[in-house]
Amino acid sequence: MGSPTKATLPPVSLFIILTMLLYSGKAQNTPQDYLKAHNTARAEVGVQPMTWDENVAAYAQDYANQHTGDCELVHSSGPYGENLAEGSGELTGTDAVSLWVGEKSNYDYSSNACTGGMCGHYTQVVWNDSARLGCARVQCENEGWFVSCNYDPPGNVIGQSPY
Repeated sequence: MGSPTKATLPPVSLFIILTMLLYSGKAQNTPQDYLKAHNTARAEVGVQPMTWDENVAAYAQDYANQHTGDCELVHSSGPYGENLAEGSGELTGTDAVSLWVGEKSNYDYSSNACTGGMCGHYTQVVWNDSARLGCARVQCENEGWFVSCNYDPPGNVIGQSPY
């Protein structure tokens, strides 16, 4: 009987596996990445998950494309609810959602008001009636990143609670 042989991977296979591991740990700005980040926050407060909508995403992409030159956070005033983020470095879509969800501590459910800072981005993320989501991310000429997420139907209706 011969000695046992070790199974070894060819260098190319090892490279592919390592590459997949590296990329699987980093958000890739896919619809699933945006949905997961939103729906995790929504689940924490008992709100139904949203679904990805290609029409809403096309609107977000069109608007984001208009801001590659300035990366300016100006709302579109369009038919959807909207959250915008801008950042330097490698600002991912899930980073942007984390920024918005980070406003949760500024929202007081009992008074349905922001206390101690902004909370409107957070309340839009968890708005119960918003059912469809579309997001986009573009790099600006200043090397920053612009992220737009749009919500259908829009949230943050004055006098109503998000959930």
